[in-house]
Amino acid sequence: MHRRRILLLLSNTILIFFLIISVPSLASAVENPQSGSIGLQGTIPSPPPSQPAVITSPTSGQTVTNPIITVSGTCPDGTIVKVFSNGVFVGATECSNGHFSLQIELFSGTNNITAIDYDALNQAGPNSPTVTITYTPLQFSGLGPLLFITSDYAERGANPGQILSWPITLNGGTAPYALSIDWGDGQPPELLSESFAGLVNLSHTYNNAGTYTITIRATDKNGETAYMQLIGVANGPIAQSSGTTSPSSTTPKTDIIWWPSVISIPLIIITFWLGRRYELGALRKRIERQEHQ
Repeated sequence: MHRRRILLLLSNTILIFFLIISVPSLASAVENPQSGSIGLQGTIPSPPPSQPAVITSPTSGQTVTNPIITVSGTCPDGTIVKVFSNGVFVGATECSNGHFSLQIELFSGTNNITAIDYDALNQAGPNSPTVTITYTPLQFSGLGPLLFITSDYAERGANPGQILSWPITLNGGTAPYALSIDWGDGQPPELLSESFAGLVNLSHTYNNAGTYTITIRATDKNGETAYMQLIGVANGPIAQSSGTTSPSSTTPKTDIIWWPSVISIPLIIITFWLGRRYELGALRKRIERQEHQ
């Protein structure tokens, strides 16, 4: 009986040992997340940017005759820089390698321009020093009010393959209006015609994850133009080389490792056979003893 217990204990120990080896090896070969799994994401609070964006061009005090100017400067890397003129949002861009640059449209007359950097949590840093630019048109057409574009959003996003909606507002000018929207993803600009000023709902679908510069241009009946630059985001990981996500990078791989099973199965069979042989021998001896009694 003592030998039988030892053999059974030995067989169970070997079985458990090889199961311990086999299960982690198989599990480690499957990449997550798997179908039906649930992922959790969290946002770790952090202080807002402490360093302000600084406008280095143009310099304060200039008078220009072109309503479209380039605003550039320095900023904390990785932030979004929003530019305001007279307190009105007029454009946004990413801070790359500590610098930003974008084109904005000036209002007629005095423009007090400031830049504010925002982190990933949309927390604002300090205001930049104000740069004052005066826009004086060369000729006043006298055919209607000046045209300009406004938006409540500097940045909006959606998942690749889903519709990104973006409301903008056409102000001034003389209807009808022609709109050209370059969504920044290499597709031809979208052309729209609007019969009235006011709210216009734009929409676009990005095929690949990434951050894109959106350029909106508007022209009214009299040839007046307006301009705005924004940031569109297609959520998700960005491929390293081509800017597209290849199927191989998103499909989980399952590589089954067979060697623990190849080793464990024969040992389990041998152990079971030895235990079974011992039980039959013990049973045969018990029967023989009973017959002799």
